Amino acid sequence: MDALLTALLGCLLGEMGDKSQLLVAALAARYDRNGAVIAGVVVAALANAALSTLAGAWIGPMLGSDARLLFLALSILFLGAGLLWRVSPPALLTGWPTGPFLTTALGLFILQFGDGPQFLILGTATRSAQPVLAGIGGTIGILAALVPAVLLRDRLFALLPTRPIRLSGGAILLLTGATLALSATGLL
Repeated sequence: MDALLTALLGCLLGEMGDKSQLLVAALAARYDRNGAVIAGVVVAALANAALSTLAGAWIGPMLGSDARLLFLALSILFLGAGLLWRVSPPALLTGWPTGPFLTTALGLFILQFGDGPQFLILGTATRSAQPVLAGIGGTIGILAALVPAVLLRDRLFALLPTRPIRLSGGAILLLTGATLALSATGLL
């Protein structure tokens, strides 16, 4: 259950005000087909979470307990540092000759590949005895952040104070990651 909640909350926080939210809001406004854009979001989130989960399930048994904890700590530190970074607007994929579903699915998959939430799912799956729960939690967290961006579009960013959320969340994640890293290395 820890893996599910860690991935869910971390991915939800990591996507707040991030490029992924900006991209799906822009695609929803451009295509005005919420169902197709949401379906693309679901496919991209599932694909990225599945890749991270599989990699974590493969890597985890090769590492010792402290190494798995350190890997999780690094993924949390990476996500926390990413939240403190200023977000630049993503390319809006205007030259893509595909429809709303395929543009959203491929564009979001590429944008999220190697991003903080995907790395958090990987770190959580590596540490967990049930890596599938990390993938499920991460997918739910990503969807919980991105589906409202499709439905509310620019109103979401007017309603949510994304900058304070990102700054406070980043600070909390950096503190958590540093504590876990110190514990994994035996310094705490």
